[in-house]
Amino acid sequence: MTFGVFMHKDGSIYDDIPEVHYQFPKIYLSRAERLVGDWIIYLESGKVKNSRGYFAVAKIAEIIPDARRTDHFLAMIETGSFLDFSEQVPFRVDGLPIESGLLNEVGKISGRAQAAVRPLSHSDFARIISFGLPDEDFLPRTDEEVVDENRAREHQAPFEIERPIVQSLVSKPFRDRAFRRAVMHAYDGRCAVTGWKLVNGGGRLEAQAAHIRPVEHGGPDSVRNGLALSGTAHWMFDRGLIGFKDNLEIIIHRKVNDREGVEAVLNPTGKLKAPDVEAYRPHPQFLSWHREFHGFDA
Repeated sequence: MTFGVFMHKDGSIYDDIPEVHYQFPKIYLSRAERLVGDWIIYLESGKVKNSRGYFAVAKIAEIIPDARRTDHFLAMIETGSFLDFSEQVPFRVDGLPIESGLLNEVGKISGRAQAAVRPLSHSDFARIISFGLPDEDFLPRTDEEVVDENRAREHQAPFEIERPIVQSLVSKPFRDRAFRRAVMHAYDGRCAVTGWKLVNGGGRLEAQAAHIRPVEHGGPDSVRNGLALSGTAHWMFDRGLIGFKDNLEIIIHRKVNDREGVEAVLNPTGKLKAPDVEAYRPHPQFLSWHREFHGFDA
């Protein structure tokens, strides 16, 4: 099994939709082809020293030529494999890059750090996942445990390191937990429709993590395909009683029999209360799918 890193930046010259495909020039073709059928981790790029960090994991299904741009290719993401991290993983931990493979013989960051597509060692993959997708089933909870785990892994064969992690990456219960954590973090636990942030006596948030385009319809476990919604708002959204325009205005479907009642629970702005971080906001592609599926644009 081979692992890799794809560097991505919103607003760059490349036509990326990380949940769907990754565009790259021909110079990286041989590296990308070695990753087909295996997992990559996305790194939010910029100048390396100011990198926002690693933010998601996905599996590469195939590499195809990009019909719209000469000498460019698309790495197609396997449906259902993309998973956002609960929180972005920093480029550096304790002053050193989390990718140990980026260090040269004298302990400095090498030119490999500038490569948009690059291989990732089994141990570095495991370490990044342990920070980005913490879970009691197989991942350590503290930095000290990460160090201890990495020491133990030095004596393990690669397949012994990757097997439990990869098994969890395709496990629905694990993915559901990770998706909820990521969405709740992005929305600060506040319902995007009502604006409520209700917490029960046990400290559990009332809001639920909802997919805009459901997984059973090909939707990814991405924050940009997610919303924090209260129980009632979630029920209405899943049944197509409410939706959102691309400008995030809340729209009520014509089939609603109690429009006044629905309007009463909407937050005063009449717009979705989106995360402050642009990269976490709903993607128009998913909002458009929801409107079309439920007949808002008919």
